[in-house]
Amino acid sequence: MNIDLVIAVIIFLVTYGLIISEKIHRSVVALAGAMLVVFFGVIQQEEAIRSIDFNTIGLLIGMMIIVGITRRTGVFEYIAIKSAKLAKGDPWYILLFLSVITAVFSAFLDNVTTVLLIVPVTFSLTAALNLNPVPFLICQVLASNIGGTATLIGDPPNIMIGSATGLGFMDFAVNLIIPIIIVFIVTLFLLKIIYRKELITDDSLKANIMAIDENSTIRDSALLRKSLAVLALTILGFVLHQFLHLESATIALSGAALLLLVTKEEPEDILLSVEWPTIFFFIGLFILVGALEHVGVIEFIAQKSVAATGGALTQTALLILWLSALASAFLDNIPFVATMIPLIKSIGQLGGIENLNPLWWSLSLGACLGGNGTLIGASANVIVAGLAEKSGITISFKGFLKIAFPLMILSIAISTLYIYFRYLAF
Repeated sequence: MNIDLVIAVIIFLVTYGLIISEKIHRSVVALAGAMLVVFFGVIQQEEAIRSIDFNTIGLLIGMMIIVGITRRTGVFEYIAIKSAKLAKGDPWYILLFLSVITAVFSAFLDNVTTVLLIVPVTFSLTAALNLNPVPFLICQVLASNIGGTATLIGDPPNIMIGSATGLGFMDFAVNLIIPIIIVFIVTLFLLKIIYRKELITDDSLKANIMAIDENSTIRDSALLRKSLAVLALTILGFVLHQFLHLESATIALSGAALLLLVTKEEPEDILLSVEWPTIFFFIGLFILVGALEHVGVIEFIAQKSVAATGGALTQTALLILWLSALASAFLDNIPFVATMIPLIKSIGQLGGIENLNPLWWSLSLGACLGGNGTLIGASANVIVAGLAEKSGITISFKGFLKIAFPLMILSIAISTLYIYFRYLAF
C-alpha cells in the first residue's frame, strides 16, 4: 500500500474531525494539517503552494478590506434603523425588512460580515419592543445563507466554485437567482406562521422605535460617499469581469486598493479588519485537498461515484445536491466543497460528462442552503449563536434544528425541482 496515501488520508480525517469538534480553532487545525502533509513528504512545498487557490484568497481579502472601511461609516446601522422606522415598529415587518436586508447584503458582501453588522442592531430593536430576539436571529441566519447562495461573492463555497471553474458573477446570478428567490419567499412565509404569536407588541413600545434618530449612526459622511462609490464600482466590476477578462480577485483587490487610496486610511489599521484566521483556514484546506488529489484519493472516490450513478448526469447532479446539503448541515461546508471540486472534475472526466454546469449548481445550492440545517452548518450560524450567548440569550442546537432543518430540506426539494426541470429533463 502507498504510504503517502495512508498518511494523507489519516491527516485529512484527523484534521476534519478536529474541525468538527471545535476543540481547537479550525484555522490552527487546517494549517497544522497542511504543514504535516508537507513535512511527511506527501506533497512537496512547491506543489503545496500551487494547490492554493489564490483567486479565492485574493477575492476574500479584497472584500474584507472594502467592508472593513465601509462599516466605519455606520451606514449598515442606518439602513437597519431606517427600515424599522419604515415598518412603523411593527414586529413582523421589522423581521421581514431585516431579513431582506440580510439576504441582499449577504449576496454582495458576505454572510458572516452581514450578521456581525445586523445582529447588534437587532438586539437594540427587539429590546425597545420588549420582544424575544430569537425569532429575528434565526430568520437572519437563514436569510444570510439563502442570500449568500445567489452570487459568486456571497458565500465562500461559491467563491471557491467560481475560481475553480471560471464561472463568473453573472453565471451565478442568472442560474441561481430564481431558486433563491423562491426559497426565500417560501421560508419567510413559513417563518411568519411559526412565529406569529411572538411578533406582537404594544403600540406604546412602537413609539420607542420611531423615536430613534437613524442619522446619528452616520459617523463620517465623507468616508461614506467614497466607500459607496468604490463599492458600486467594485460590484460593477464583478458583473463585467468576464467581459473585461479579469479574475474576480483582481476586481476585489483593485477596489480595496482604490478605497485605501481615496480614503487615505492607515493600512496597518485597516488590515486588522481582514479575518486572517479565515484566510489561513482556506490556505490549509487547499493544501490538504491538494495532497489528497496528488495521492489519487480524489480519483478513486470519483471512480466509485461514477460506478454508483453509471455516469448519468441526472443521477449524479441530484446525488451531489442532496449529499452536499446533508453533509453541509452537520459539517463545515468549506472543507466539504474544497474536497468536492476536484472530485466533480474527475467524475466529469471518468463519466464522460461534457457539461458539468448542472453539477456545479447542484454543489452550490446543496452546500450553501444545507448550511441552514443546523446551528453548526455555516459560519454565520455559529457567529449569531455566539453573539446571542454574549447577550445572555441561548439559541439551543435542538431548538434551531427543530425550526431550521425542515426548512432546509424544503429548500433542497425546491432546488431539486429547479435543477431537474431547468437542466436535466429536456
